[in-house]
Amino acid sequence: MPTARIVIAGTHSGVGKTTVSLGLMAALRRRGLAVQPFKVGPDYIDPGLHAAAAGRRSINLDTWLCPGRKIKNIFAAYCTGTRVAVVEGVMGLYDGVRRRGELASTAEVSKIIKAPVILVVSARGVGRSLAAVVKGYIDFDPAVKIAGVIINQAGSQSHAELLRHAVEKELGVPVLGVLTRHQEIEMPSRHLGLVPAAEMPELSLKLDKLAEIMEEEIDIDGVLSLAAAAPPLDIEPPAGEKFIDNVEVAVAFDEAFNFYYHDSLAYLEQLGARLVYFSPLKDEKPPEQASGIIIGGGFPEVFLPGLSNNVSMRTALFNLARRGLPIYAECGGFMYLCRSISDMEGKSYPGVGLVPAEVQMKKRLSALGYVEGRLQNDCVVGARGDAVRGHEFHWSTTSGLTPEYAAYTLYGGRGKDGRFDGYARENIFCSYVHVHWRGSPQAAKNFLRACSAYTNKLEEF
Repeated sequence: MPTARIVIAGTHSGVGKTTVSLGLMAALRRRGLAVQPFKVGPDYIDPGLHAAAAGRRSINLDTWLCPGRKIKNIFAAYCTGTRVAVVEGVMGLYDGVRRRGELASTAEVSKIIKAPVILVVSARGVGRSLAAVVKGYIDFDPAVKIAGVIINQAGSQSHAELLRHAVEKELGVPVLGVLTRHQEIEMPSRHLGLVPAAEMPELSLKLDKLAEIMEEEIDIDGVLSLAAAAPPLDIEPPAGEKFIDNVEVAVAFDEAFNFYYHDSLAYLEQLGARLVYFSPLKDEKPPEQASGIIIGGGFPEVFLPGLSNNVSMRTALFNLARRGLPIYAECGGFMYLCRSISDMEGKSYPGVGLVPAEVQMKKRLSALGYVEGRLQNDCVVGARGDAVRGHEFHWSTTSGLTPEYAAYTLYGGRGKDGRFDGYARENIFCSYVHVHWRGSPQAAKNFLRACSAYTNKLEEF
């Protein structure tokens, strides 16, 4: 794997980490370098933008969802054959799991992969005081190697020169560039954050322009020099984990459902599952030979007319579930399996009807944060009391569910500890919680075992 690696961190959300990361990836790719992108945290949308900029799938590095001891190996595995790794941080540099210190923070990941950090800071409303902010971030944890600064959103050339002098000359920290304000490269957003790459036809033009700006305003060679100075990593040899044969898992993947951690699905393949993909929006039914179905998160609320009008797909999923086919769904997938979904204007659309609940979209955030879920009943992913770590982030609520068939009791996040979430009964398991299968290996194996049992049962007839 390459020793060249750099982490792009921020003082807080909104300072331009994604803009800088995308621009750097696009500029390096333009130079003919093989760039491997990564994203710290549980984000689904930024990795899709990374893939468009770098030309390679972006991989999440999250020490809450996947233990820290695995993160270094995941990082190394995906760096194979590339020249430089660019890791975009999450929120502020030191922000992680609430009241758990550095856990799941960009700072923690940077130390695990021994990568230098470039701190992105905002120039809005600040002058020489910016040097004090940078010094505070450097001093807060000296084990985090902040190797340089990129200043974003400078109002003018004179403002840029003032800030550069304060940080570089007075504080002695390298400034690798000062980005001025460019409205033409701003990314569109909506209720869950930035709009996904698949819904931005103009993205390639924005990335081209962003790469040009980065070449003009950022010291790309200086960034590469810092990245190349990262020390070698000691990597444990990967363990063979094949677990099962003769299991085909159908994964819903289209504009409405595309929130998946790439390495999470790759882990299912390493265990022996064969993954096939289908579209609840466009296909008439799931793949014929499926041993199980996974429906991930996404934006079903944006595509409700198309999803509800595809009656053949909804009927096929309902009938397959009644035949005993294991179905696992997260967040948007959970919403889709309910009886109905009401959009933000209150208009109701029919769902698949497997979950006896109604979904209502809200105009404000309903849940956000890292959680631990404890299984309420024996189910296709485990036994009652088993713990699974995950993350929730949604703008909808459900009504009509009873605790008897809840998937989890949840701890952490924004809600009250011990609250019920989701629905689990017989071969169906769904909830708002997003998990990473590699970080929950027993849950992954249990689900594949249920899929195998379904296939074997069919073969008996």
